[in-house]
Amino acid sequence: SHELNIFSLDYNKLISTTAEFDAIRENNPALYVSMRDQFVPSMGYTFTYVSADFHRNRIWLQTTFKQAGNLTSLVYAIGGKDFKEKDKKMMDTPFAQYLKATAEFHNHIKITNRAYFAYRFFGGVIYSYGNSTTAPYADQFYVGGANSVRGFTARALGPGSYRSSQAKFAYMDQTGDVKLEVNAELRARLFGDLHGAVFVDAGNVWLLRKDELRPGAEFSSASFDHVAVGTGLGLRYDLDFLVLRFDVGMALHAPYETEKKGWYNIPKFSDGLAYHFAIGYPF
Repeated sequence: SHELNIFSLDYNKLISTTAEFDAIRENNPALYVSMRDQFVPSMGYTFTYVSADFHRNRIWLQTTFKQAGNLTSLVYAIGGKDFKEKDKKMMDTPFAQYLKATAEFHNHIKITNRAYFAYRFFGGVIYSYGNSTTAPYADQFYVGGANSVRGFTARALGPGSYRSSQAKFAYMDQTGDVKLEVNAELRARLFGDLHGAVFVDAGNVWLLRKDELRPGAEFSSASFDHVAVGTGLGLRYDLDFLVLRFDVGMALHAPYETEKKGWYNIPKFSDGLAYHFAIGYPF
């Protein structure tokens, strides 16, 4: 299937903030830019392929492309403003300008009538340019959580080997321009409508531009040394019209330095447990 979004206009506006939020934003210029008031005029295209039901091993593939701000910047260029000029405004509000591309692949391999092996690959990149140096916060990538690297909670990783010193608000800093992730599950029917799963997840996010306030966050040849890995067990109850899911994730390797050396660098086993209640399969 093909889906073309001819035009979409999003408007981001911070209505009110707290003193703690303002302090974090002032100490992180990139975070400030990504969360400031801005227009996001965009176009997008999505291609999805799903193999037919009669295939024993079904695959699912989806690629998405999105661009924001190019037409608006072209209009300004015709009006005499340089294409690379920063902070051009639309109705007195800066507009975002970036390209975003993602690709996701799933495969389900049938083993028996009661069990199958499923895996997923995901890759994505956002490149901000022209009127922007950072994409809007809502469009940036993150890892961790019920549908990602389940040994960690949502937005608890990255970018790269960076680890925020402000544990309470760390999730605000832990987004990136590049995302790579792989997930694998062995799924089996236990009895009745109850299913079980054993899974392994790995992935992280990185930045395309160097950020002095987030050392180790930039994507480079060493980035694959900074990949989070987790495993775990799950139960799923299939009600036909929806699936109730409970996963227990166990972190195996954190991409940042911890007090414990070696590949298994989780200080305590209990520190590496993450519990996820969700609806539907993770992929």
